[in-house]
Amino acid sequence: MTLQAAPGDWLGGRTLLLKREDGHELGAFKWRGALPVVAQYRGQGHVSVVTASTGNHGAATAWAAARHGMTAVVFVPERASAAKLELLRGLGAELVVGGADLDEAKAAGIEYARGQGLPFFQDGAEAAQYEGYGGIADEILAEVTPDAVLVPVGNGALLAGIGLRLGARSPATRRIGVVAAGAPVMARSFEAGHVVESSASDTFADGMAVRVAIPVAVEALATAADEMAEVTDREIAEAVGAFAEAGMRVEGSAAAALAGARRLEGRLEGVVVLIVTGRNIDDDLWRRAVERPGTFPG
Repeated sequence: MTLQAAPGDWLGGRTLLLKREDGHELGAFKWRGALPVVAQYRGQGHVSVVTASTGNHGAATAWAAARHGMTAVVFVPERASAAKLELLRGLGAELVVGGADLDEAKAAGIEYARGQGLPFFQDGAEAAQYEGYGGIADEILAEVTPDAVLVPVGNGALLAGIGLRLGARSPATRRIGVVAAGAPVMARSFEAGHVVESSASDTFADGMAVRVAIPVAVEALATAADEMAEVTDREIAEAVGAFAEAGMRVEGSAAAALAGARRLEGRLEGVVVLIVTGRNIDDDLWRRAVERPGTFPG
């Protein structure tokens, strides 16, 4: 079984299913996109790869690199999750603190890779990632034809990969992205139909903390998504708490789909699938979300 019924009545009696990507050894979905991209670099003769990440993408890159006999250099922002940094170190990644947020770390990583003559793996900019994430849609459709699928959105690659595959195989399924209100650049870009600038990247859901949109992802979402929903950090924290009550520990971005479903509750019909993206979250932050969701911006 790929899908799991959501416990209790999380959505007003609506049929709610979870597509859990938190069960992988890395605790997140990113391996699906990293493995084929790193394989391409190895096929080109590279023995090392550079990337930038708040944690999960970097871990997946290091994991994939090890499987291809390569090393990985991961640029991280100053306030990266301690749990994710520990995971990265355990996977043998070389860590470099590259700036105040993900996009500053990305700029530093690109400069370093250029100087060293190494490939820079920009999360969300590689076509092979989209194909890898499309496999999630295939696994959903093997069990059910959903009326709607809600996907947390950081750089948009996950939604693009799932949405493009759903569009091809199940065009009646609504493809809904969920962004953090404190990091809305992908929603703004989707609505505008082109990349827009944003100075905001303020959310505890670090997997969604994107400030600079990736053009290829924005272009893909024009056909891969039907709509976007914005949720506050308080709503995300409340959703983290709902998962905790059901015995599941998830990170903020993984709970965002539930927060989005609750925000759209009166507009959802039939069978709804939530993508649960990962479980890697610091202990103190998780406890705060579970015990004191009201302390987050609402």
